[in-house]
Amino acid sequence: MEIKMAIAKTSKYAVDYSGDGCEFAERPHGGISAILADGQGSGLSAHHTSSWVIHKAVSLIADGARDGAVARAVHDYLYAMKDKKVSCTLTVLSADLETETIVISRNSNCPVIVKTDDYQTVYDDDVNPIGVHRHMKPLIYELPLAAGMLIVSYTDGIQAAGRKRGGPQAELSYILKIIEDNAVEDVDFIAKSILEYALRMDHDKPGDDMTVVVMGICDQQESNKIGHVSITYPV
Repeated sequence: MEIKMAIAKTSKYAVDYSGDGCEFAERPHGGISAILADGQGSGLSAHHTSSWVIHKAVSLIADGARDGAVARAVHDYLYAMKDKKVSCTLTVLSADLETETIVISRNSNCPVIVKTDDYQTVYDDDVNPIGVHRHMKPLIYELPLAAGMLIVSYTDGIQAAGRKRGGPQAELSYILKIIEDNAVEDVDFIAKSILEYALRMDHDKPGDDMTVVVMGICDQQESNKIGHVSITYPV
């Protein structure tokens, strides 16, 4: 099997620094994780918050910590560092080859969407962000790893698109249709399509930072097992 991943993101209109962050981390016993964080507020302070959270999570994953323990440790770190005054949403999507599972860890008001060949599920149970509540617990979902799976999550700039403009707002049903209409090989197209939809709702002036992350599990297409990453960074 192959794991394909894509990120599409933009910052709040007229703000140079994004409070959203997303990074990939290779798992020490095989597999990969995507860490998606959204720091409280916007601009440089939110950017620092999400960066600290992500770098801590990447380090812990590289050290072999399990995803639930990663969320708790990063929460304790932010809770102490910011004196329980700054929150951050955190979602970790992992394809764990050691356990042959997809592990989803959520501390976010935004859903994680999973599509397989047999079903489509939205994980959107209420859960607190990290950083402010002493007894925070992540919501953990574990699914068998199988070809044909798509896992999608995003930050609240996507979810709230259109809300400040007084017109149509972004609808989950439209996002689900984008996912349903595309295959696991189309992770780049799915991420860009969801972001472009949210931008349309905000008339191309995003009211908040926006990030979409997509993971696809497909049958192996490359016989030489070459991994590659492609990044476009606007300046």
